Formats: sequence, structure tokens, C-alpha cells
Amino acid sequence: MTSHATGVPVGDRALWDRAADGDEAAFGELFERHVEAVWNHAYRLTGSWAAAEDLTSSTFLTAWRRRADVTLVRDSALPWLYTVAGNAARDEHRGARRRLRLLRKIPDPPVVSDHADAVAEQLDGERRLREVVEAVRTLPKAQRAVVELCLLGDLSTADAAALLAVAEVTVRAHLSRARARLRSLLKETEK
Repeated sequence: MTSHATGVPVGDRALWDRAADGDEAAFGELFERHVEAVWNHAYRLTGSWAAAEDLTSSTFLTAWRRRADVTLVRDSALPWLYTVAGNAARDEHRGARRRLRLLRKIPDPPVVSDHADAVAEQLDGERRLREVVEAVRTLPKAQRAVVELCLLGDLSTADAAALLAVAEVTVRAHLSRARARLRSLLKETEK
């Protein structure tokens, strides 16, 4: 911006004073004059284009909000804008470190098994149980009775012998034969 009377560029102090009085065009001129320098400074502080953009925006927003409170030390607004950008960069860096420390304190979420895996396992278990029940049904009657009581019903051989009114050795013999036959039958169904 230049003075209409002299054609000499208007200094930052005059523009800042006019911006402090609410002149948006004067603040716009300050912005245009210094935005590139502030962005470059912010980039050097952060090493990130995106962070430099955010910092530059934050710096000029702060400048707009505080325009009436700030008195420029020299005729340039740039040193004050650099200070604001530096403070904002440090605040952001401290905030990021705090967030990182907080995230490190949060325990990892427990591993939750996939519901589909649980359903598949349940279906597989049910299918396998049906195969076992079908195989048990093919056993001779005496072996089937012993298997149903001892293996499926979890009774001891002594209790099964008493219930079936046979010797315990007979129950063990039926169990041995039934297990061998079931292994054979179930191996065939796996193929």
C-alpha cells in the first residue's frame, strides 16, 4: 500500500495502527506483505508444509485478535509475527509430546476374537459332534451303551458296570473295542 499524497509505501507501523482501529484492508496489506516470510519461518520451525500452513494461519489469526493490544517495537511487524509463530510452534510441539505420552499410558485393547471365527468353531464343533453321535449309533448295542455312559455321560467304568449289571472288566473291554471302531469310523469321515 502506498500513500496517495507522496507515493511512498506505507510502513508496517501505520498499517498496524489502522488495522488496530478496525481497517481490514490495512490488515490485509500486512498479511500480503508478510505471509510468505511467516510461512517460510514456520516451515523452518516444523519441517512440514502442512504444519507451516497451520502455523501461518494461527499466527495471523492471533495477530488479528490482538491487533489492538500490540505495539510494534520497530517499524516492522515481522519480528512480532515470528515470535507468535515460534510460540505457537513450541505450544504445538509440547501438546504433541503430551498426547504421545498419554497414548503410551493407555493399555493396548484386549485382543477380541473375531465373531466369525467363534461361529465357525462352534459350527465345526457341532458338525464334529454329529459325526461322533452318528458313529456311536453304528456300534453294537453293548458297546454303544458303554460309550454313552462312560464317554458321553462321563461315568466311571465301575458305575457303568453297576448300572448295566455286568463286570467292570466287561465295560473296559467294550470301551476298548468301541474306541478302536470309533477312531476308524471317524478317520473315514475326515477323508
